[in-house]
Amino acid sequence: MTDTNPGAGGPPPALFFDLDDHPHRFLLDHDGPVWDILGRLPAYLNGFFEKDWPLKGFIGLVTEPIVILDDEPLFGGDIAIAPSGPKGALRVEVEGKFEPNAAIIMPGAYIHDDRLIVGPGTVIESGAMIKGPTVIGAKTEVRQGAYIRGDVLVGDECVVGHTTEAKNTIMMNGAKAGHFAYLGDSILGRDVNLGAGTKLANLKMVEGTVALPLPDGERLDTGRRKLGAILGDGTETGCNSVTSPGTLLGKRARVYPCVSVPAGYYSTRTIIPSTDKAMSLRVHPKAG
Repeated sequence: MTDTNPGAGGPPPALFFDLDDHPHRFLLDHDGPVWDILGRLPAYLNGFFEKDWPLKGFIGLVTEPIVILDDEPLFGGDIAIAPSGPKGALRVEVEGKFEPNAAIIMPGAYIHDDRLIVGPGTVIESGAMIKGPTVIGAKTEVRQGAYIRGDVLVGDECVVGHTTEAKNTIMMNGAKAGHFAYLGDSILGRDVNLGAGTKLANLKMVEGTVALPLPDGERLDTGRRKLGAILGDGTETGCNSVTSPGTLLGKRARVYPCVSVPAGYYSTRTIIPSTDKAMSLRVHPKAG
């Protein structure tokens, strides 16, 4: 199978993601269409909460800093949190000792559902709202105004930015949606970067399931009423770009600013410079 002929049943995950040593490979690695991963995501996330976890039972507004260290939540006590460095990263000291692996949930964040796991060194800023199940990796930023609506898996060193909304979505290690983004029923590969205002639309304006265009006017039905974008490792979008429901971009693709990308599959390293050019760059899954 080649990158320009991903198969009649839909392109598999291997065309989009390098899954070697991936911590969630059990979820991501399979032979079916890549969008099938989203259907398995809720059950996979719920598996993290079959045993106790640090924030079990905590629901509501965070009124004082919560520090999670070695899988133990610390409330109050001898904890000091202060900005550090030129970008104002937060530094945590517990009983006078610097703890670089401490996760922090700042006052003013709201935990709507206690099914939340926060990895070492991650910071959840004031004003963020999080619904579960949500699993967040290490050294990730969830910035002020972020809205995580549940069924969300976020990797290490990611950014869920200011007024960014995510639901039923996977962000792999290094993926960043820093400003004013919408991520609905989508998968972002490693080191994907969304320019400010990028919207990954997931719901068609007309009734029916999302389908990918095929030759001769035929369409490949994904079977999903909601499907956003699948963005391969290293893909980047320009500011204020929009992907239509069912947009699949291969590894290291580029979308210019203010482009509206039609649904379909675009192969590795595709550059989409304009909305008018986009349709001619699509690769039909049944093409030879």
